[in-house]
Amino acid sequence: MILLEQTLKNISSGDKEAIKKAWERMDSLSKPIGSLGKLEEIAVKIAGITGQVKNKINKKNTIIMCADNGVWEEGVSACPQELTAIITDNYTKGVTGIGVLSKNVGADITVVDIGVNGNFNNDKIINKKIAYGTKNIAKESAMTREEAIKAIEVGIEIVDNLVKEGYDLFGTGEAGMCNTTTSAAVISVFSGMDSDSIVGMGSGLTEEGFINKKRVVKEAIKLNNPDIKDPIDVIAKVGGFDIAGLCGCFLGAAKNRVPIVIDGIISCAAALCAYKLNTRVKDFMFPSHLSAEPGSKYVMNEIGLKPCLDMQMRLGEGSGCPLQFSIIESALAIMNEMATLQEASIEDSEFLVDIRK
Repeated sequence: MILLEQTLKNISSGDKEAIKKAWERMDSLSKPIGSLGKLEEIAVKIAGITGQVKNKINKKNTIIMCADNGVWEEGVSACPQELTAIITDNYTKGVTGIGVLSKNVGADITVVDIGVNGNFNNDKIINKKIAYGTKNIAKESAMTREEAIKAIEVGIEIVDNLVKEGYDLFGTGEAGMCNTTTSAAVISVFSGMDSDSIVGMGSGLTEEGFINKKRVVKEAIKLNNPDIKDPIDVIAKVGGFDIAGLCGCFLGAAKNRVPIVIDGIISCAAALCAYKLNTRVKDFMFPSHLSAEPGSKYVMNEIGLKPCLDMQMRLGEGSGCPLQFSIIESALAIMNEMATLQEASIEDSEFLVDIRK
């Protein structure tokens, strides 16, 4: 609890002076003002994080939190629970979606067992297991409050350690059967909306299975009655260890003043939890794609962020993060390398009037 409290106290907003200077340079570049859209916004936002107008990413890493969920017992997933452990192990082999995409952009991944229902003999998986999966939210709270805090602090610790290793851009991924169910429950609580409008199909559900999933989420929220004003209570009652761990990653990134990318619906749920704990984390978050899961739109609107991509992706794993890494680095290249109007010798040109419109 001490680490969480210290982290929340040590999160400050983006550097306004650096943001001002960054916009001044961006608007002086040899292009019409605003013509590079979100690339301009990203570069300026990074300046607010670092306090420097020009920035370069040195090392990139997507943190993947892996955990099982007791609600699997309710038939809300078409996949066997053992698949969580198999996928977790495969992440370390570089053959999954996140592995291939990460290698393509020169990024690393960090795999964390925060609650998989199984054991690993793999030194590439960091063992931070809170328990062998959560409890069944259809029958009781997913975890205790103490477990929720411990899981959040795991995420903070992972980011702290990776920052010390020189990483300065992070992504957020996960593995865990039924985690679209727990994410929908968390988002539904915070939104106050009917959970039926938040619950998505997940992976491979039949129409009958989808109806059952919506029923389970609705009943779990009613049974556990999480306190909307207490994000930790929401996580503990209807969330998952992966959501809690990723929530900690967002908080840890903000504390360390490094950018962090949101992936799909589970990452969205974790980002929302972090935002509810400290709204200033928004200044360090970068959405990647708009997940096909319906709850993602609410999260983006609630935090006030707009994804760069809409590709109908719903793989999870953090697969949207490497794509956003490339966009972020492209934005920084614009700020760093593009000539200003003066440098391009067109500042006094009659043409200037036209291109600045």
